Amino acid sequence: MMTMNVQASPTAAQIAAQLETAHTLCESRGRRLTPIRRKVLEILLQQGRSVKAYELLELIRDDLAGAAPPTVYRALDFLVEEGLVHRLDAINAWTACRDAAGEPHDLLVVCTSCGLVAELRDPALTERLADKVAQAGFRLSGHETELRGLCKVCNGRLP
Repeated sequence: MMTMNVQASPTAAQIAAQLETAHTLCESRGRRLTPIRRKVLEILLQQGRSVKAYELLELIRDDLAGAAPPTVYRALDFLVEEGLVHRLDAINAWTACRDAAGEPHDLLVVCTSCGLVAELRDPALTERLADKVAQAGFRLSGHETELRGLCKVCNGRLP
């Protein structure tokens, strides 16, 4: 069975709930959601799309004037390790996980125009993909596959 989460601009209440979930998850794992990590996650949640590191740095400097690239990258690394943020290699960006306390996402579909991300879960498809990869003599090292495309809105803008 396939499930899907499509990112969109969340409400303040949704952001607060997701930040609380992140705090609870980190605490249950003996990890700390420090103020800088929380701020990075909050900005990603507010954006409702994928964000490149230097764009994120500019956004965080609105609240933390002295923020430097290593600080942001360390926070992003932590958030990815904890499953709170997805690293999107296809476009060199990051996006908040909308369902951090739920099941892992097998597929991430990224709009190459606006950065919107859909989080999909289809274990049967992932199993078939892993079988194909194994037939080629490889073993998957991650559970997420990224696909690039155009979202409904951006696709409608094309001639």
